Amino acid sequence: MTDRPLKQIHLAAHFPGVNNTTVWSDPASGSHIAFDSFRHLARTAERGKFDFFFLAEGLRLRETKGRIHDLDVVGRPESITVLNALAAVTERLGLAATVSATFNEPYELARRFATLDHLSGGRAAWNVVTTSDAFTGENFRRGGYLDHADRYTRAAEFLGLAREFWDAGEAGVRHAGPQFEVEGRLSLARPPQGHPVVIQAGDSDEGREFAAAHADVIFTRHSTLAAGQAFHADVKRRLAAYGREPDALKIMPGATFVLADTDAEAVELAAEVRRAQVSPQTAIDFLEQVWGVDLSDHDPDGPLPAVDPVPASTLVQGRVRHGDPLATAARWREVAAEKGLSSRELVIEVTGRQSFVGAPATVARQIDEFVQHDAADGFILVPHLTPGGLDDFVDRVVPLLQERGVFRTEYTGSTLRDHLGLPVPERRKPAPDSAA
Repeated sequence: MTDRPLKQIHLAAHFPGVNNTTVWSDPASGSHIAFDSFRHLARTAERGKFDFFFLAEGLRLRETKGRIHDLDVVGRPESITVLNALAAVTERLGLAATVSATFNEPYELARRFATLDHLSGGRAAWNVVTTSDAFTGENFRRGGYLDHADRYTRAAEFLGLAREFWDAGEAGVRHAGPQFEVEGRLSLARPPQGHPVVIQAGDSDEGREFAAAHADVIFTRHSTLAAGQAFHADVKRRLAAYGREPDALKIMPGATFVLADTDAEAVELAAEVRRAQVSPQTAIDFLEQVWGVDLSDHDPDGPLPAVDPVPASTLVQGRVRHGDPLATAARWREVAAEKGLSSRELVIEVTGRQSFVGAPATVARQIDEFVQHDAADGFILVPHLTPGGLDDFVDRVVPLLQERGVFRTEYTGSTLRDHLGLPVPERRKPAPDSAA
C-alpha cells in the first residue's frame, strides 16, 4: 500500500433465502415472507448506515428429481413490491432488487424502477441478472429460453434501452435493435438518480466485461485476500476500455460473518453454523447438481461418488450447473483426497463464501484489511439468521469500523448514488433510431 488516504468501506445487507445460508434449526430463525422480517433487517441496516438492502430472487421454485426442492428455497414475495413497501419505513437506505433481463421487457422494468426511485427519493438499484434455462422459461409466454451465449447480448441492449427511457422523458424513445423494436415514452419524469444504480452479479469473463461496461456495483465471491486482489485488479483495469475511471465501479463480494466474545469461540460457532447450513440432505443435493444422477442412497459421510457425472442431466431443475461437471468432480476429488474429506465435509469446504469469523475487533480488522489492500471496495453481508442476524454486527462491529475512520458515522447524502460516491449520469438525447 502507498500513503494514500484510507479507503472508505461500503456495506450492504443481503436478505437471505434463495440459497442455503439460513440456519433454519436455530430458534431465532424467523419468517422469510412476513413484512416484519424485511422491515427489521432493513431498519437494522439503516441504523448501521449501510449503503443498501439487497434482495435476490428466483423466478421458479427449484426441483430435484421432479419434486420441489425444499431445503433452502422459500416462496418469497416479489422483490420490487417488497422494496416499495420498505421505502415507506426507511429514509436513507438504498433498495436493490434482483430482476432478470431475460424474462421481462425494457419499458415495463424501466417504469417499475423509476417508480421505486421516485417513491424512495432516489434510492433504487437494479441487480441485472440473466436466465438461460428452459425450466424457468416454461413460466413465461415464450416458453423457451435464451441461448447461453446470447444472455449478455440481450441484457446489454435491455439495459441500454431502459436508460433511454429514463433519459428521454416526454421526447420518447424510438429504438430498433437485434432484440427489441420499441417506440414510446415513459409515463414518469426522469428518476431522481437519473438512472437507478445498476448492480451486476457474475464472476465469468463475460460477466466481468458486462460489469466494466455497464454496472455501478459488481456482486461477486472470493475467499482469500489474494483471490480478491486478483479479481479487483482484473475488473478495474477493464474500465478504461469504456472510458470509465476505476472508482466508477464498486466491487462488493458477498460475505458471511460469525461473531463471538473471543476468536476461539467464534471459530467453534462458525463450524457449527456451516454444519447446520450443509445438512446431510443438502450435501447430497449439491452432489446431485454436479453428478446429475440420483444419489439418494449415497452416504454423505463417506467418500465422493465413484461414478462420473452425467453432463446433460436434467435431474436438478432451476439451478445453474457452473462449468464442466466432469472437471468440477475431478477438482473436488483432488480436494477431498488432499484433505481427507467426506462428501459432506467437501461440500462444506467448496460452497462457503468469504466469511469473517472472530471477536468484533478481529472482524473489523479483517474487513478493513480487504478494503485497504484492494481486495474489495466493501461487502454485501449475508447473515445466517433472519431477521435478527445483522443486529450484532451493527451493534458491535460498525462502531469499531467508525473508530478506524473507514466507515461513515452519519449519512452525508440522501440517495444511493450519494452513498456510493457516484455522480448522477448526464442526460443523453436518443438518436432518431437508437440502438443499444
